[in-house]
Amino acid sequence: MVGDRSDTPSWALLFICSRVFRPTARKQRRALWGHSGRLQVILSAANRLSLQYDPSDASHTMLQPQNLLRSSGSKLAVLLLAFGFNSSPGWAQFPPVSGQSFFTAEEEAPSVPPANASDLEEIVDANEGATTEPPSAEQLLQRLEKTERELQELRESRSEDGDLLDRFKDRFKAAKDPSITTVDEQTRKSPDQKAEAKSKKWFDRLSVRGYAQFRYNTSLWEEEDSAPVQHAGDRSFADDQNFLIRRARVIISGDLSEHLYVYLQPDFAASVPGSSDAYQYTQIRDWYGDIYVDTDKVHRFRVGQSKVPYGWENLQSSSNRIVMDRNDGMNSAVRNERDLGIFYYWTPEEAQDLFKYVLDQGLKGSGNYGVFGFGVYNGQGGSLAEQNDDLHLVTRLTWPFYLTEEQVVEVGIQAYTGKYTVLSSPIRPLGVGAPIRPLGTLETNNRDGIRDERVGATFVYYPQPFGIQAEWNVGNGPGLNDAQTAVVERALQGGYAQLFYKHDLPCWGTMFPFARFNFFRGGYKPERNAPYSDIKEWEFGTEWQFTPQVELTTEYAITNRTNTTAQAVGRSYLPYEGHALRMQLQINY
Repeated sequence: MVGDRSDTPSWALLFICSRVFRPTARKQRRALWGHSGRLQVILSAANRLSLQYDPSDASHTMLQPQNLLRSSGSKLAVLLLAFGFNSSPGWAQFPPVSGQSFFTAEEEAPSVPPANASDLEEIVDANEGATTEPPSAEQLLQRLEKTERELQELRESRSEDGDLLDRFKDRFKAAKDPSITTVDEQTRKSPDQKAEAKSKKWFDRLSVRGYAQFRYNTSLWEEEDSAPVQHAGDRSFADDQNFLIRRARVIISGDLSEHLYVYLQPDFAASVPGSSDAYQYTQIRDWYGDIYVDTDKVHRFRVGQSKVPYGWENLQSSSNRIVMDRNDGMNSAVRNERDLGIFYYWTPEEAQDLFKYVLDQGLKGSGNYGVFGFGVYNGQGGSLAEQNDDLHLVTRLTWPFYLTEEQVVEVGIQAYTGKYTVLSSPIRPLGVGAPIRPLGTLETNNRDGIRDERVGATFVYYPQPFGIQAEWNVGNGPGLNDAQTAVVERALQGGYAQLFYKHDLPCWGTMFPFARFNFFRGGYKPERNAPYSDIKEWEFGTEWQFTPQVELTTEYAITNRTNTTAQAVGRSYLPYEGHALRMQLQINY
């Protein structure tokens, strides 16, 4: 019988089970106790049968396995073994291995519901598949191994949960400007880093990061008879607008091998071209692969949609730029700063190190776009359909160097040429007559496009702590004529000059006070009808990086710029003149 106290091997086996499967953590004991009502029935039955251990009985030292297997009480022990549990309040009377019972003195043993012998026999029969034969030694070992695995999995799952939370916290603390990670990935690796990368699966080499920008703009003062407030680079800088998600980016990038690097960046806050109210749509911003000729990343071919190497500020990430919007003079050259094409970049090792250094030091670099670059691209602009058979050609040469032991300076020159097809919208020329579409546009059968070519120069004196940043370009491109009846080839010029200062605070991060003058005169080809624009703008403000994850930019703008919105009613392309307050909160993740 199960309750026969003379059945010494049964009690010995029960004692072994109580010691082998003794959990070390109070929470584990209580969790296992509450997981099975059947287990409580077994323990209750064991208590009701008054199981005891008599150390004076020499027969209780008989622990031979063959005797244990033959004992009628081994059914109960095997079932306890299968459950992975180890003790009950009644078993606390066994001689403890460490001088302690299963429940410590400060713990309250859970209450055990009453049970009868029929309950116990039913559970035993169910556990053994309704057989009355005692389990073999092999079956006992299998159940023991299974129970040990389950306990180990329980410990590992709890450890993994803790590790996941710790990794999440560590990842948030390590979050920084995404452009810093990008330039780190595009810099040659040491032999140890190469060996470590080879040991990983390709998907383990990818990093995921991103940033989001939330804006608020308001016009504080407008000149009498001024055109409505408008900014080509910010749709919330307009009448009846307040808050805006300007950018919401997620970046996936990494070296899949020593000869292939991928960079994928969608934007979840894009607007549909030509729509006045379709905001926050997903759009591909970057989607390319860098094919490295050598393993030191000196020579590479970039294939896909990426930034066109024209203009230092165009190449600088919006997450890393101080001023809220790019200057019109250089930015009007390439819609969205990106296009689909193939580019070659040459970046010697010392230049790689310098590009990485200025970003790692928080000096507002533009990233690694080579010392020399050359490429061909569609020409219509990123994420926009190509409209003609002509390809644009672009080239750029830049050189970063140490002016003194610490001061870094960068100078560069760039140029491009091609033909651009202008899209149109109906307007009333000079506000007179019926609306028409200007000649020289796609809709008036000029698919071949208009000659579009520029050359520009760059000078950057990195903020250590005082900084200067200036660019200027001249050229010819599509522009609406003065009569507003046709788009023709017209001369253009424009650029900017910016002064700024890097001030590291004793606490709460870094501040960058800045002042910039922005100028452009020429056809604004990305806009409908390529309106001839005249822009003069002063901007004063501060970027405050509270932490690597959060930064706030506040800007006061004094502007006189052409409103580039095409209107079928009234006169289009009048100047907006006024003062505005602009604010942006950026989070990096």
